[in-house]
Amino acid sequence: MPRTPMALLSPADQERRLALRRMKAVALGALIFMAVLFVIAFWLQERQPWLGYVRAAAEGGMVGALADWFAVTALFRRPLGLPIPHTAIIPSRKNEIGRTLGEFVETNFLEGSVVRAKLSTTAIARRAGEWLREPQHAERVGAEGATIATAVLNALSDDDVRDLITDLAREHLVSPEWGPPAGAWLEKIVEADAHHGAVDLAVDTVGRWLDANAASFSGLISRRLPGWVPKLAHRFVDDTAYNEAVKFVRAVRDDPKHPARVAIDGYLARLAENLQNDPATREKLENAKASLFDSPRVGALAAEAWNTAKNGLLTSLADPESGLRRRAVQALQEVGERLATDAALQRRVDTWVSDAAVFLVDRYRHDIASIITDTVERWDPAETTEKIELMVGRDLQYIRLNGTVVGALAGLAIFAIAHALIPGA
Repeated sequence: MPRTPMALLSPADQERRLALRRMKAVALGALIFMAVLFVIAFWLQERQPWLGYVRAAAEGGMVGALADWFAVTALFRRPLGLPIPHTAIIPSRKNEIGRTLGEFVETNFLEGSVVRAKLSTTAIARRAGEWLREPQHAERVGAEGATIATAVLNALSDDDVRDLITDLAREHLVSPEWGPPAGAWLEKIVEADAHHGAVDLAVDTVGRWLDANAASFSGLISRRLPGWVPKLAHRFVDDTAYNEAVKFVRAVRDDPKHPARVAIDGYLARLAENLQNDPATREKLENAKASLFDSPRVGALAAEAWNTAKNGLLTSLADPESGLRRRAVQALQEVGERLATDAALQRRVDTWVSDAAVFLVDRYRHDIASIITDTVERWDPAETTEKIELMVGRDLQYIRLNGTVVGALAGLAIFAIAHALIPGA
């Protein structure tokens, strides 16, 4: 199986590979030592009978070392490249291992009671509050939120947003009929005399304008008089028109029962009635509404409003000292303070988090576990084998080393017992 070049491995994997090589050398060294010891003992045991015990120990050590080498190697590849059944287990059964691992995680970890039990012992809200109320943490969350909001705003298509605004406006403003609700609303205003304040404001505004613009009446009427009328009469006519206008406005302002006010009350009452019940009046309102919203100028104003709002938001989000960012950080700190000190809020938040986590686990446990299965299935068998070997191979080499030692002790014990129980052996 081809090995990944060291330069392509992460620093941690490079360290693991070096450690694995060292342990393989140690395990191989133990096997070679047992082989050399076996040869020496086997050669000299006729002269030195006690070397039979050494030979038995070395023989058992070699058997144990070779057996464990075969077992460890068979996990990752075929020993000596031979097509021995049930070898190269990891690369040949990679997908099955992934499915089994996914099922194990789904059954034993992604289970509602397990998740709830773990979360019930964790003060999630209090810990989050204590962390969030620190100024530097609130600044960090605010900065991350600003980054996300900026990315969302930049990703939005201006045309799509304008189309959305247009669709929403047509659905909620243009399509519904305005007449009956507007008439009912106006009827309640008239019945409560709530419009009198608006009338007073209008009269006061007209009165102040007249007081400040007397010259505007000069020639307003007199220019329409015949040329033979004396100039003195022109001025008299203009002054009279101005004074009559001032007196009329003052009379309306001072007299709550002035005929003009009564006329306005009557007109508004009739308009309210017609908006609710007169088809002609309602049609005129609908036509005016349609003309307004279909006007290119209105569409241009909506687009301009969106662009202005977007640019303003982007500018505020980009500036850490902007009012928007400062208020966001302050709000985050206040939320953190409440979470850290309000026991009732902590209980509600912890309960909500637990319920949400259990719901997600119960509903999507299979989908979550399938991430493991699908990921393992996409892995290359050779790369998967190497990755797993780098993670656990060093520990598995200890099995080879332990097998050498245990084999040697077992061989020695068996030989000693045989000599003790079988005469002449």
